Parts: sequence; C-alpha cells; structure tokens
Amino acid sequence: MSRDVDGITQISTDELKAIITNQAKEPIIIDVREVDEYEDGHLPGVPLIPMNVIPTMVDQLDQSKSYLLICRSGRRSQNTALYMKEQGFANVRNYEGGMLDWDGELTFGQEWIVKDPKELDT
Repeated sequence: MSRDVDGITQISTDELKAIITNQAKEPIIIDVREVDEYEDGHLPGVPLIPMNVIPTMVDQLDQSKSYLLICRSGRRSQNTALYMKEQGFANVRNYEGGMLDWDGELTFGQEWIVKDPKELDT
C-alpha cells in the first residue's frame, strides 16, 4: 500500500511490478542514479536521467504527465521528486525501496540514457 512522505507518494516493489506489467504510458519511470550504477543493472526499458542532470532537463519535461523515480535506495529519487514538485510537477512518485529492494528482472549496460527529454514521449 502506498504511503506519503513529504507530499510524495511512495511506491512499493509490488506496486512497481504492477505498473510495469500494465505497460501503461504513465507513469513515466525514470532511473536517477549515476551511469555506472545504471550499467550495473536497471529495470528493462527504463531510461536514465542522473539526478544531477534533472535540473538541466526539467523545463523540457511535460508537467502534465506523471513520473515515477528510481534510485539505489529511494533517497536520491525522493529528493529528485521533491525538486520536481517544487518546479511545478503535480504527479511525481518515488520507488521507496530503490534498486536494493528490486527482485525482478534486470538489464545491464547503457540501454537508454536520455539525451533529450523528448525521447520520453515515444
């Protein structure tokens, strides 16, 4: 069951698995870890925008869409979600347990490192 921390909805592993299984266009799932962490294992099909790059791209992200952020433990993604909320994003969620809690399928390497936020509209 989801809970709220500082105005950000926290998503559990089971909820994340359900979102992935449904293959809906939203929420847009974004990994906010560093490139080397992403290469070492990430959720299949999930793009990477490192936390420190988000501020340079935030103006190009669609505020009307919903986002779900992932990191190693849930801390960086929570901070990034708070930042996005401050920038006017109404629907940003956090994967609370991060990759430390993920027990599903992984993909390795540089599958999808976002260079242009318009890539997320595909």
